[in-house]
Amino acid sequence: MRRPTSGGTPGRPVYPDEKGHAGSEGDRAGFPSDCGEGEPRLPGRVVIETHDLRKTYGGKVPVAVLHGVDLEIRSGEFVAIVGQSGSGKTTLLNLLGALDTPTGGTVVINGVDIGTLDDDGLADFRSDEIGFVFQFHYLLDEFSCLENVLMPILIRYGSVTDAQRARIVELLRRVGLEGELHKRPGEMSGGQNQRCAIVRALANEPKIILADEPTGNLDSRAGEEVFALMREMSREHGVAFIMITHDDRLAQEADRILLIEDGRIRELAKPQHRARTAGRLLGLAADVPRGTHERSPSTRAAGRRMG
Repeated sequence: MRRPTSGGTPGRPVYPDEKGHAGSEGDRAGFPSDCGEGEPRLPGRVVIETHDLRKTYGGKVPVAVLHGVDLEIRSGEFVAIVGQSGSGKTTLLNLLGALDTPTGGTVVINGVDIGTLDDDGLADFRSDEIGFVFQFHYLLDEFSCLENVLMPILIRYGSVTDAQRARIVELLRRVGLEGELHKRPGEMSGGQNQRCAIVRALANEPKIILADEPTGNLDSRAGEEVFALMREMSREHGVAFIMITHDDRLAQEADRILLIEDGRIRELAKPQHRARTAGRLLGLAADVPRGTHERSPSTRAAGRRMG
């Protein structure tokens, strides 16, 4: 597929923060670099750009969801997107993944303005450039773990080479699934299924992974393991991960935190994010009727986190 180049006008990118990107905590950890030990790490090349990106859903009463989003994401970055339910997080992810079309503005991925591609071109582009991880793993029940992961390669190329199969088996071994290759999803745990889904997202060696609440259906331990795996894959393969999450602890481990609020996006320094989290917890504690604080599990949890 021939890929046109972008002719978009540069917008006002979120990256980097002109005031220092969160001080010592914002030293761009995780960016790929050829620097030696102890030298500053350099950001990778731009893989996603949006300029004045807007989305309005029609109907009798049009609902504007995104208002002029300018965004820049680089290879090897791990970006957490946070915000209240209904703020536009999933809408943004769908636009970045070419699963939906914007009302206005442009999305440029690896130099390609995806608005210039037809439906077939978009399907090929998604297969080549983007991997998806969702809250539910969406593995096919009738196929084994290995077969599920090989499926994107089979769909894209019509067959799987020995080299491609060996690479996938090695990735599954790296994520601790070497003993589960021939098990079906119903025979594996939730965490194992999600790890399988992450490897599936990497099957066609995309430059970008879009993850929508990838740990939302997992317990705390399994969620942390899946997150650590995504971080490792991002660093080792130079893949840009963009993750929607409501887990403030995981957001703190990302390279950058982007807040969507009222359809607009801005970067949060990590101390700002912690302050917002603390404020929400204090609000939860304040909502508990007087005299019940000692008995309230949510209040005790809030106190432990604040401590």
